Amino acid sequence: MSRIISLLLLLTLSVSTLMGQNSRSLVILYENDAHCAIDGYAKVAGLRDAIADTADVLLVSSGDFVQGSMAGAISKGQYIVDIMKVVGYDFLTLGNHEFDYKLPRFMELMSQLKTVAVSANLIDLKTGKPVYAPYAIKKVGKWKVAFVGVTAPSTMNTERFAFISDDGSLIYSLEPERTYDLVQKAADQARAEGADFVFVLSHLGEDKTDENVDSHGLVAETSGIDLVFDAHTHSLRPADTLLNLVGKPVVVTQTGSEFNNIGKCLIRPDGTITLSMIPLADVKESSAAVVRAIENVKQSMEKVTSRVVAKSDYVLRILDDADEYLVRYAETNAADLVTDAFRAATGSEIAITNGGGMRNQPKAGDITYGDFISLLPYDNLLQVVEVKGSTIVELLRRNTANMSYDNGNFPQVSGLRYTIHTGVHAITDVEVMQPDGKYAPIDPERLYSLTTIDYCVKGGGFYGILQGSKVLRETNINYRDAVVDYVENNLKGEIGIQYAKPQGRITVVE
Repeated sequence: MSRIISLLLLLTLSVSTLMGQNSRSLVILYENDAHCAIDGYAKVAGLRDAIADTADVLLVSSGDFVQGSMAGAISKGQYIVDIMKVVGYDFLTLGNHEFDYKLPRFMELMSQLKTVAVSANLIDLKTGKPVYAPYAIKKVGKWKVAFVGVTAPSTMNTERFAFISDDGSLIYSLEPERTYDLVQKAADQARAEGADFVFVLSHLGEDKTDENVDSHGLVAETSGIDLVFDAHTHSLRPADTLLNLVGKPVVVTQTGSEFNNIGKCLIRPDGTITLSMIPLADVKESSAAVVRAIENVKQSMEKVTSRVVAKSDYVLRILDDADEYLVRYAETNAADLVTDAFRAATGSEIAITNGGGMRNQPKAGDITYGDFISLLPYDNLLQVVEVKGSTIVELLRRNTANMSYDNGNFPQVSGLRYTIHTGVHAITDVEVMQPDGKYAPIDPERLYSLTTIDYCVKGGGFYGILQGSKVLRETNINYRDAVVDYVENNLKGEIGIQYAKPQGRITVVE
């Protein structure tokens, strides 16, 4: 009798468990472009844990997490991975900034995570095979959920140094001509394996690039995809509804950046999907374990970053009054300081750098080493190249044609001045500083020594115009350390009236 009762009890529990699984909803929490905003990780983990009491939960990222502030810069992504390990992501794809420390470094970081990376279009050209699985499927409750990954092919331009070997040959590709086809192939294979839902972790963004690849175009050229979790353009897009190749509506969604919002995708037991955005400020939950991991990282950073380097009576501006990137469309005092430091570090005639390499604005007063890391967070080294005057003029013209808040190629200069005519996209009055401090017109045929960052020499910036230039000097000087050295030794720790405002190197005529 007791055996019969036990069997009945086991059957009852099995049926109850099955019914419970079938009645539980699935929630996918998603984020994009976290860019080292480390405090957000505690809340997203806390929210995930709270939801897990009543629903199945997955946590996914659409990329750009290892770079963006000092936490990434001073550890080459290690501090971020230390935190993400404790959070516990289920799936992620690669953003363009995952290539900032080159792919072997990212692979090293990924090996520490118990997270599945997916990328349909990142191909190892030596083997002809994907570096990571194009897609992955996970059974959650009664659903088989597939995630396909895709990264913006424009990364091959903006982070070109990560795609080439020391001899200049291409070793990885993001397949700009085949991106949509590769995503379609992955989606079809996932469906063939029985996936109930196919989601794309997309680091494409909604803006078309020179490669003519974007998330909206992806939807229009494919079928069989249920939803696109997008990234790259830092847009807040709760639910852009588009028609796919066969006329079926597909939603593209993006959360903004730096955990401003956490996306919530709710899949009910009947298969219906609802999307919502949760502002991070509204999230009250927090993971104690992740908080401890963040505090450990902050303590480690404090040892490096707290040293006061300089005092400034003026804000070193990279932002305008609307908190848009002024440094991407106009000369700023911070950019003057940075480029002067480049020229002082190498002794070149001219220095030019891209406005997009400056990210966070220091406040007036005491400026620490950490503030300079935040201002210049990337792993860029100074290089001196030999460039004809006509090439410099073309660089200025090409990279000022787009006068917008998001022109990361905007050329900031030292030892040089020029005028931009926005109405006709023209450059005039290009002049080079002489040894006596006066300016003279640039000679189109003369070769000039020019300091910039290796990112721009190797094809990542300035549309590749400097790529192939004769390298006069390679250095191991990180671009922020050049600025710190200049402030400490040349300016004696005092950033004074010389850098109170822009010095008139760039004139804009509308």
